[in-house]
Amino acid sequence: MGIFSENTESKLNNLLEKSYDAEKGFRNAKENVDSTALKNFFQAKTDERKTFRQELITELKANGYDINEDSGSVTASLHRTWMDTKALFSSKNEESMLEEVRNGEKAALNDYNDVLEDNQLPPTTVNILTKQRNAIKTSYNKADYLEKVI
Repeated sequence: MGIFSENTESKLNNLLEKSYDAEKGFRNAKENVDSTALKNFFQAKTDERKTFRQELITELKANGYDINEDSGSVTASLHRTWMDTKALFSSKNEESMLEEVRNGEKAALNDYNDVLEDNQLPPTTVNILTKQRNAIKTSYNKADYLEKVI
């Protein structure tokens, strides 16, 4: 048995699933834009979320949990489908995709903040989650900036 409460374990697994989903979503977004700047942004986000996922897997395993490393959430799958649809039918698909990135990043920030409210997290987990949350905040701000300049 691990050191996290059942509720915290569930929240951490949710972050893991959403990291996997975000990685796939960013990879898909990269394939649906023309702008080199956006392709680079989406590739960087793909790589970042893969790293997030690996860090979370390592942390959960180090604390005694078995996890499904390659699953994704239904909610994020629906979000990816929405991004795909917007890419196909929007005359400004890059702007629409950035708007969806911002929406996804805002939701991720809320998820991270929720987990970080647990005062029983070990320092290693807090450090990983805080670093990841800060990177997501930077991504949110960059997507906001890119949306304004496109």
